[in-house]
Amino acid sequence: MLDNLGNLERSHTCGELRAANVGEQVVLMGWVANRRDFGNLIFVDLRDRDGITQVVFELMAFTEMVQETLISADGQIEFFTEIYDKAESLRNEFVIAVSGTIVARKENSVNAKLKTGSIEVIATELRILNDAKTLPFELEVAGLQNLASEDTRLKYRYLDLRRSQLQNNIRMRSKAVTRIREFMDALDFVEIETPILLKSTPEGARDFIVPSRIHTGKFFALPQSPQILKQITMIAGFDKYYQIARCFRDEDLRADRQPEFTQLDVEMSFANQETVYRIIEGFFRHVFKLIDVELPEQFPRMTYAEALRRFGSDKPDLRFEMELQDLSETLKDTDLEPFKSVLKNGGEIKAIVVKGKADYSRKQTDDLQEFVKIYGAGGLGWMKLGVPIKANFKAENLFPNSYLTDLPNFREFAKKHLSAEEGDLVLIVAGKKSVVAASLGALRVEIARRENLIDKNAYKPLLVTEFPMFEYNDQTGNYDAAHHPFTSPMDEDLETFKRAIENESERDLLGQVRAKAYDAVINGYECAGGSIRIHQKEIQALNFKALGLSIEKARERFGFFLDALEFGTPPHGGFAAGIERTCMILCGTENIRDVMAFPKTASAQDLMMDSPGAVDNSQLNELGIKIVE
Repeated sequence: MLDNLGNLERSHTCGELRAANVGEQVVLMGWVANRRDFGNLIFVDLRDRDGITQVVFELMAFTEMVQETLISADGQIEFFTEIYDKAESLRNEFVIAVSGTIVARKENSVNAKLKTGSIEVIATELRILNDAKTLPFELEVAGLQNLASEDTRLKYRYLDLRRSQLQNNIRMRSKAVTRIREFMDALDFVEIETPILLKSTPEGARDFIVPSRIHTGKFFALPQSPQILKQITMIAGFDKYYQIARCFRDEDLRADRQPEFTQLDVEMSFANQETVYRIIEGFFRHVFKLIDVELPEQFPRMTYAEALRRFGSDKPDLRFEMELQDLSETLKDTDLEPFKSVLKNGGEIKAIVVKGKADYSRKQTDDLQEFVKIYGAGGLGWMKLGVPIKANFKAENLFPNSYLTDLPNFREFAKKHLSAEEGDLVLIVAGKKSVVAASLGALRVEIARRENLIDKNAYKPLLVTEFPMFEYNDQTGNYDAAHHPFTSPMDEDLETFKRAIENESERDLLGQVRAKAYDAVINGYECAGGSIRIHQKEIQALNFKALGLSIEKARERFGFFLDALEFGTPPHGGFAAGIERTCMILCGTENIRDVMAFPKTASAQDLMMDSPGAVDNSQLNELGIKIVE
């Protein structure tokens, strides 16, 4: 029979007792994290959300208590032996309440790993509030490599969340959101909630669609972001808006993406880029003080074009060097294939130098070859400088797997044009500019991870500016909005923008138009992004035309917003900051699921709730929906 709590009330959590509490009578409640039985002595590690306290059940102590009370209370003998019997029955994850006295641990038994390691509680009362089945996996193990599979942990997420790491991560997230509200409220921003059920206005990713029962054949969409509505709040005159917004995108997932996520959404009237930059910098400075990190007053800045040129990424990790180096001009007259054909077709050749890694094995270079192919590269050229050459080997035959062996005097070439030194490894990719950037940019980060080149204690923020306004779509032959269709072009590019739209023969100029768009990047993660918006209906109409949207189609999708633009829209702009990505950095994890209480798998499933799942035919009939096999 399990015990009831009755009038017993918890006096402390399991993480707050210290040496100063010695001698006090306490009541603790929590889960049995571990039990160790030494015959007449039982130790229990009692855990709650705040930490662990060691509780001692000592048969000798109970016997002494019995002797002291034997004369006045005959029933005490049974009572004290019952406590010890209960302690013997305890198993991991039983829920218990314990009363007892705090004592100091002996000097040789102090546990420096615990906040409460200098004390223990000698139990005088034990109540078993609930038992527990044998767990499907161990909660606390040595090292991440010993954890149960992620699918198993997600299926039993309520157990996984008991682990100290996830407890700390979720609490850190809570503190971060509190900090965000503190910061925004101090600057007089107004928190405004926007609806979850919206009209579908595609913004790039697929919408999650919700059928309407009342309006058969009509559908709501879950918001990818509150983009249009936050602009409406500016037209409505609120001047400063923010929201901790839930967002939904039906897209392929990866380590830092989920189908539903949370962002800080911010919009301001009468703001230019500098106004927004100051808010972004101040926001991150305020939040990162949670982990005692002082970010700079003003973040370094880099244009999108420079970021791609130097790092192959619009979210470069600045915690290590290894920049991309362009060899296109140097090799413009080469007869070496495949360099010659790549340059002839408008491609480029770039390299990275990995310091001191000329000792890479054949297997390692083969692995790198396969890695860059993931990003579309046809192959990877490599040079090893300073590797001893046997007397009967010619230099050009030393590395038969790399086409760079045919490059005359390759050691001298690398030293002259890449500042490489003896002992360095040179890696080269040739191809389309986008492929070279993606593959070498990703390879740069992959090698840094493998070789532990990343300073885990460093925090390197960056503002990336002047993003392209449009991206060319090879499949449709049209230009798509690189950000969203309400992003304003740079003032300096406005004439180019108009020319490209008004003259079909100059349409390719759209690829040169820059936007008033920007991202905040920290340690290689895009933590925030935003833009100055179009506030004039004439410019908005031109942008829709550039995107191939007819007046009728634009009104069908965005009619209410286009109407609103005609009633005195102020200049405005803002940004959205990813709560999960920010918390990933605060918590030191590379997995977004580690900072979410109930995340989905990489295939967008909830294994704990077994969703998405089927619904009754009666529900489908009410909605006028039929499942097509």
